[in-house]
Amino acid sequence: MTSLPIQMPWDLARTRWAAILNALLGNPIVNGSILTQQVLKAGTNIISHKLGRKLQGYIVILNSAAATFYDEQSSNQSPQLTLVLVASAPTTVSLYVF
Repeated sequence: MTSLPIQMPWDLARTRWAAILNALLGNPIVNGSILTQQVLKAGTNIISHKLGRKLQGYIVILNSAAATFYDEQSSNQSPQLTLVLVASAPTTVSLYVF
């Protein structure tokens, strides 16, 4: 009678979990940062995102006024350093940048 090797939990961690965790950690949204209390004027605002790499995206997580936003990243000359955000009204926001 031959016995099959028993896989211990640590063996599973190195094989199965590694693939799952690497996929999760490779997602750019996981490696983001929160920028708090960003005072924006109506019009174009240049915000240093401090990621040390090209900005992949942003989420407005707090907004103190009835303002709408769009970005001008497609024409931004420094996407690795800044977010160019256009606001419809003066406001203070917190942003999650990734």
